[in-house]
Amino acid sequence: MPLPAWLKVKTKELHTTKSFLRKYKLHSVCEETRCPNQSYCFNKPTTAFMILGDSCSRDCAFCAISHGNLKKPDPDEPKRIAHAVKEMGLRYVVITSVTRDDLVDGGASHFAETIKAIKSLTNTKVEVLTPDFKGSFDSLKTVIDAQPHVFNHNLETVQRLYPYVRAQFDYKLSLDVLKNAKTINPDLNIKSGFMLGLGENIQEVETLLNDLKIAGCDIVTIGQYLRPSKRNIPVKEYVNPDTFEMIKNKAQEIGFKFVACAPLVRSSMNAEEIFENI
Repeated sequence: MPLPAWLKVKTKELHTTKSFLRKYKLHSVCEETRCPNQSYCFNKPTTAFMILGDSCSRDCAFCAISHGNLKKPDPDEPKRIAHAVKEMGLRYVVITSVTRDDLVDGGASHFAETIKAIKSLTNTKVEVLTPDFKGSFDSLKTVIDAQPHVFNHNLETVQRLYPYVRAQFDYKLSLDVLKNAKTINPDLNIKSGFMLGLGENIQEVETLLNDLKIAGCDIVTIGQYLRPSKRNIPVKEYVNPDTFEMIKNKAQEIGFKFVACAPLVRSSMNAEEIFENI
């Protein structure tokens, strides 16, 4: 299936950001997931760091991140990220991670330490994009008590497609993560995102949007699924930009504070601008 014109991206120089990542021995979700927007995002004062290693305990069919070969969390990683954030002069960062079901708290304490380390050295705004922590309320509270500015947990797709796209996750549990985050801190901005082009229909998308709103989600990001490698599930459809616009209008009618909905939208893309406009 040929890539349509609206999904073709020009590559720019990425050396500066990558050099900082290598210097501090850090991972970015942009590189690990083979995001098509790297050149766009790496030229902005925002970076999405991926903590807890570069290998996941789960193996989602859509994701490019490697599976297995899990290593112990690096206790110095939070400090290295904080120093990188300061040296790079970043105004806004997203902290995300692989899923670590092998850890007692799912890596929640590492998230908290990273948030605290960044805040101790800078005035940078911090958004977190977390896994589901197996639904653990305590793990979720550990992260939120560190006071990120935005809490994000992505649902990724509609409920019917979970066994195909995200078999080791649970749709209702992910909604509960968002609900519980809002319960822990009602003033916290709650964010989630999902992909189109996996075989969903419009009714299912509307149901997902309504479920997110009921769960307390304030911000929603919606983009086109792009197959990162041949081992991942294929694209079922390249959704037309007009359909994205229609879905954006529907989401706005439902009442989200902010909706980012276009083919190349990604969860961490324009995160600072979104935060400033809610």
